Amino acid sequence: MTRPGFVYIMTNKRNGTLYIGVTSDLCQRVWQHREGLIDGFTKKYGLKRLVWFEAYDDIQDARARELQMKEWQRAWKIKRIEEMNPTWDDLYETLT
Repeated sequence: MTRPGFVYIMTNKRNGTLYIGVTSDLCQRVWQHREGLIDGFTKKYGLKRLVWFEAYDDIQDARARELQMKEWQRAWKIKRIEEMNPTWDDLYETLT
């Protein structure tokens, strides 16, 4: 049995620092980032704004996509964000 997964991008502001992650529970994971409950990169740089995500039927596919995207040039990541969210709104509010 497979479980769904999400690839997501967090930032601190438009064109700011970017973080790409993967999770099986997007709402919970973004909430953890926003509350500073996860030590590491997102907490250090104050990345609390969800600006992009993709859903997958299988978390293994999401993990593969995350690894692929982490190799991308920054411009490609920004293009992907702006295709879905041209104003870089915080999408967390749309999840809850």
